[in-house]
Amino acid sequence: MKEFKLSFCLSDSEYFTALRLAVGGVCAAADLDIDASEDFKVSVTESCLILKGCGYGSAVITLSAGDGLSAEIRGEDAGTLSGGENEFSLALISALVSSCEIEKCGEAIGRITLKV
Repeated sequence: MKEFKLSFCLSDSEYFTALRLAVGGVCAAADLDIDASEDFKVSVTESCLILKGCGYGSAVITLSAGDGLSAEIRGEDAGTLSGGENEFSLALISALVSSCEIEKCGEAIGRITLKV
């Protein structure tokens, strides 16, 4: 299994563009088709937005390619954590990937794991 890990600040929207480009590169290396790649990029980006809304200052994303492609998105540098309104985002993500698992830290989501 091959891993690609990156960490970035959630407060700067320019980093989200860089994140989508990096995830797209890993999708290409994992031989995902264009539709699956777009769905995965949206899901990873939306997961980061969820963590930002929950009060995290940064995120660590670990992409793993082997038997399919997976991403673990973990919030870091927590400020005041809150549950937030995440139902729509989680429904969107669940519709786009094969598997979406969440792990909570109190009321707030602290980790999201995606699989294609």
